[in-house]
Amino acid sequence: MHTTDRPLPENTSIIIPRLVCRSPADEVAFCIRAFGAISLNERPGPDGTLAHALLRIGPAMLMIEAEWPTLPSRAPTEDGSSPVVIFVYVPNVDATVADAMDGGATLLVPAQDQFWGDRIAWVMDPAGHVWTIATRIEQTTSEERTERWDKILAEQRNESSARRPNER
Repeated sequence: MHTTDRPLPENTSIIIPRLVCRSPADEVAFCIRAFGAISLNERPGPDGTLAHALLRIGPAMLMIEAEWPTLPSRAPTEDGSSPVVIFVYVPNVDATVADAMDGGATLLVPAQDQFWGDRIAWVMDPAGHVWTIATRIEQTTSEERTERWDKILAEQRNESSARRPNER
């Protein structure tokens, strides 16, 4: 065995999300189609089907895993209720959402411009994982974001008070 003084393998993300799936091969195909992922490594399980894959999406890495009876992690239900949301920046959110939908994703929130300068949409992939897909469309300063957020909150307070009956 060769030891190393490098705690992180070369060309590796420091954080690598691991998505547990009922069908890892389908999730890999979805990520390749929707996000242009590149498969770096794939391993079969005891039954010969894909059990593990390591993908690269831009500079980031993502692991796709099969459920294992000896591990507690399970694939999400296919209802969008996963507490984990993967946020991914892409060059064109609208084109990526179209590719994701062509790959079997369900649109949860249509693409909309956001006050902080991103255009985002939410989709659920066929495995039940939820993705926020984003493209930066405007560079904003901290002051602009704060001002815009304060305006949104003020509008929401005004709408809320307009719906309440007058109290005396």
